Amino acid sequence: MSENDLREAKGHTFECATMSHIFLLAEVQSGGQIERITRTFGVDWSHLIAQIVSFCIVCALLYWWAYRPILKTLAERRRQIAQGLVDTENIKAELARTEAQRQEVMMKANAQATKIIEEAHAAAARVQQLETQRAIAAAEQIVVKARESIAQDQERMLSELKREVGRLVIQTTATLTGKILTSEDQRRLAEETAKQLPS
Repeated sequence: MSENDLREAKGHTFECATMSHIFLLAEVQSGGQIERITRTFGVDWSHLIAQIVSFCIVCALLYWWAYRPILKTLAERRRQIAQGLVDTENIKAELARTEAQRQEVMMKANAQATKIIEEAHAAAARVQQLETQRAIAAAEQIVVKARESIAQDQERMLSELKREVGRLVIQTTATLTGKILTSEDQRRLAEETAKQLPS
């Protein structure tokens, strides 16, 4: 309870004690009429005053030993509830702030992931271009080597063909003329035949 409630309770106790004192004073002043009523109803003033005093003492003890601790407990509970509400608001604010930070971190992570993916695509394109250039260079080297090999094979075959044609010319000439050709004749025929064949 609040301080106003405490003051009101104290005031009520004081009013109770004051009323009992006024009642006693009224009794003393009115004298006979109150005495007759008290005798009719059997009121014993000494016991009544003792009971009033006892009641006031019990009220005071209850106030100090029961009512005040209850008020203190209620005030402490109110304070704890208020603190709990403040803590709840603080937790909500902290959660909102944490959620905002999480969203910001997620956005940054997404942006970084997008950037990394773009860089990976660019790197892959560069590697693909480089590998394509290497493949083209290797293919060109293979083509050049193949041409060289073909040229060498062609040259070798042409050389063999010239020799074979020269041999056949010498053999045919020897058969047609019916004479045996000397090595000088054979050499001269082979040279003439080689000159007539395309290079």
